Amino acid sequence: MKRQQKGFGIVEVLIIILVVAIIGFLGWKFIFSSKENTDKQGSMGREQAQQTEPDRLIWQQTATGWQATEPAPECKLQPMLQPPADLAKATSVLYPGQTRGGNYKPHGGLRFDNSPDNTVTVTAPIHGYLVRGGSYIAEGEVQYTFDAMNNCGVMYRVGHLRELPDNLQKIADTWPAPTSNSATHSINPVVFIKQGETLATKIGILQTKNTFFDWGVYDYRQENEASKSPAYQSAHAQEKELSWHAVCWLRGWLPVNSEATLARLPAGDPTSGKSSDYCR
Repeated sequence: MKRQQKGFGIVEVLIIILVVAIIGFLGWKFIFSSKENTDKQGSMGREQAQQTEPDRLIWQQTATGWQATEPAPECKLQPMLQPPADLAKATSVLYPGQTRGGNYKPHGGLRFDNSPDNTVTVTAPIHGYLVRGGSYIAEGEVQYTFDAMNNCGVMYRVGHLRELPDNLQKIADTWPAPTSNSATHSINPVVFIKQGETLATKIGILQTKNTFFDWGVYDYRQENEASKSPAYQSAHAQEKELSWHAVCWLRGWLPVNSEATLARLPAGDPTSGKSSDYCR
């Protein structure tokens, strides 16, 4: 008689289950790793995209302030800003949101009292489009101002620039002859400036060796905490565009080591000192 063949034994079944489990785990691991790499590459791609020129500026100034014409991208870069100058050479800080020279200043600034011939390189703290600019006479010398808007809704202003690179000087040459009026002009078409690109090579007033430049940062995604006060709203009702959106760029906007350097520097204004409506 022929022996009846038996089915798989327990050992064989266990081996088959183990092999199937291993194959399943390896397949899951491969799929997960592929997705993780894709997500990582996508994240890197988004960060790289923020460092390159977008298709167009999506923000425009309206009667009620700056508005995005479509959903704005998130401001994902952390820290968002890089110092606009070599902080190791800075001698003091002008704090944003204080009265200086008899006028309220939503912007701050940096002083460089030890720089010969007012030679200080100012660079773009974040990429963005130049939307406005102006030239004016201060103490008999021409000074320049530029506003640049990032598509995520953050704008920076640099002022008291003395000497510009050729590409910016060409823009300034199209403006009316400078007077004592510091009003700005729209730049049309807007000009894209990458983070780190040079904005000026000299700053301030040479004759009096007043070596400084203004720097303000404005977040149009929301109004600042100071503007929630009725007293502040009343005092700055005519300057809502800047005063209600200015931020304390000394805290939470720059790399940690840069913030530490700024914290060690003295105040640049002898009257207002380090008082600030934004840096609390």
